[in-house]
Amino acid sequence: MKLPTVGEAAPSGREVRTHRVHDHSVEIVSDSGEGAQKCGQIFGSVSAKMGNGVWTVEIIPAEVEPPPRNPAGASGIRIRLGDAEVTNWGDETNLVVAFNEQALLGRHRLNALAPDATILVESMWATHPDPSIRAQWEAAMEELADRSYRIIEVPMEEECLTVVDNPRKGKNMFVLGLLSWIFDRDLERAREQIAHAFRKKSEEIYERNVQLLERGYGWAEEHLDFRVEVATQASDLPMVVMNGNEAVALGAVAAGLELAAMYPITPATSVSHMLGEVFEKYGGLVHQAEDEIAAAGVAIGSSYAGRCSFTITSGPGLALKTEFLGLAVMAEIPLVVVDVQRGGPSTGLPTKVEQSDLLAAMFGQPGDAPKVIIAPATIEECFHVMTTARRIAEALRTVVFVLSDANLATGVAPFPRPDLSAEWQAGPPDQRPIPEGLKPYSWDSRTGISRRFIPGQPGGEHTLTGLAHDEGSKVAYDSVINERSSAMRSRKIAAFQSTLLPPEVNGDPEGGDLLVVGWGSTKGAIEEAVERARSEGLSVSSLHLTFISPLPPGLKEIFQRFGKVMTVEINYSDKKDDPFITEENRRRGQLAWLLRAATLVDVDCWTRVLGEPLRPGKIVNAIRESIRSGGDA
Repeated sequence: MKLPTVGEAAPSGREVRTHRVHDHSVEIVSDSGEGAQKCGQIFGSVSAKMGNGVWTVEIIPAEVEPPPRNPAGASGIRIRLGDAEVTNWGDETNLVVAFNEQALLGRHRLNALAPDATILVESMWATHPDPSIRAQWEAAMEELADRSYRIIEVPMEEECLTVVDNPRKGKNMFVLGLLSWIFDRDLERAREQIAHAFRKKSEEIYERNVQLLERGYGWAEEHLDFRVEVATQASDLPMVVMNGNEAVALGAVAAGLELAAMYPITPATSVSHMLGEVFEKYGGLVHQAEDEIAAAGVAIGSSYAGRCSFTITSGPGLALKTEFLGLAVMAEIPLVVVDVQRGGPSTGLPTKVEQSDLLAAMFGQPGDAPKVIIAPATIEECFHVMTTARRIAEALRTVVFVLSDANLATGVAPFPRPDLSAEWQAGPPDQRPIPEGLKPYSWDSRTGISRRFIPGQPGGEHTLTGLAHDEGSKVAYDSVINERSSAMRSRKIAAFQSTLLPPEVNGDPEGGDLLVVGWGSTKGAIEEAVERARSEGLSVSSLHLTFISPLPPGLKEIFQRFGKVMTVEINYSDKKDDPFITEENRRRGQLAWLLRAATLVDVDCWTRVLGEPLRPGKIVNAIRESIRSGGDA
């Protein structure tokens, strides 16, 4: 069976149908290196600035440069637009623009597309001179015929050749023009975003990309018979648009952090790219170390010298930093660690999202090494968390983890422009003389906190050590001293926990059949799923954790109001009916493990490690099944 297609120009005077919807998802997919992600980023930014809610997710193959025209190597981006705030990438995609049919096939096989999706696909492959490519096209069309897709062939190559010699470097801006017509985007805003992206390269490149934009817009205006309207809402507040890594970088500037030490690693590297553009203007320094170990050492050295610093990494890099992080805990040196989580273990899935580093951050150092762990849930929180992390690190003289992930790292969303405050900045190092008798670890027996000594302070001379030590920083193997120093390092985490408030329940705080608990970037998908489930009459609420170590107070009391508690996470857990799995040996989601230990409540879990963000519809299904059966979804 052949799919219905629209190829050449529609008849003159055709009717253009406008579909008015509350939200709409678009995917742009191609081979690596064809600029699909840049197209989507510009389209998302334009849409956000026009007043749409926006969330983007980059589709990145696991290989750096997979072979072309390979379904497994599809590269691209998904943009979800809404007439209100959008907090996640949604479920299936409504509209797809594909640079070739094999990339399209890859998304089809992952069930990423809505059954009635509209598809705009490059037409050149159907008549390609290579018979094997024509055969691939025919086979793909046959496979896609199982769904009710509407496929529209677009002569992207032919149109782009009127502007550029190499269409591979131009199709993305042509597609931006197509989408700008379909969604009635402001072309002047699109030109401004193109200028931001390309004018720094050369005026000629900028002009060429604008010509491609206008060519795509004109082709769509002449040939397409549908448009999509997602209402925009002008904000009363000034807004900014950025991704999570950019937000972390700018948050570090706003927080007064002065040194970022890093070694390039996916998906964290673009934090340092952003800092490289702006950090020096504000007195900061980006240090690219020779390896992950050295990056941690440089950051610790800077913090010891009086300037609280941070290091940026992902899973494998976190493993390499382990020994230095233990030193920071033992020597009580403030340090912020930004871990942009990805799939693991080992090299794992470098470009895919997971939440699999929680237990590594919590327990990854030998011995008892308590620390603070914060998980931002939104791109806006990625900005503000950096001030919070710096303040805690310096106040407690400890390591503070910021656990972001690949979903937040590359996702673009608008949020209110932060009202910057000088109070966010770190003050100058205290160089006043140390009071007589005060020692570098004169722990307050109630809080475990001691004054931070800065090198150069008169009267503050001491030898820093990573060995067990007493209040004077002298090496001490005495059992009583080791017990006391361990207690003090733990007590300050408990003292900090006493300042936290119980988390708010989204839904019915009085209780119900099920409480869904999440952390990090899953918040938007979980809350949308809970809203859908509650609209069906299901007794379900949710709770999202920002602080994982220490956990906020009141969790056990909240959990006891619900018939069942279940975490939703992007990490691995055994299903109850898997072979050989019993209640005793079952491996659970990482947050579920911690909550069970902390509350002694039988916390269940629903987790997936598909290499992509969670979809609200799948979570709704898990909620239904959990309430229906009382068992694992």
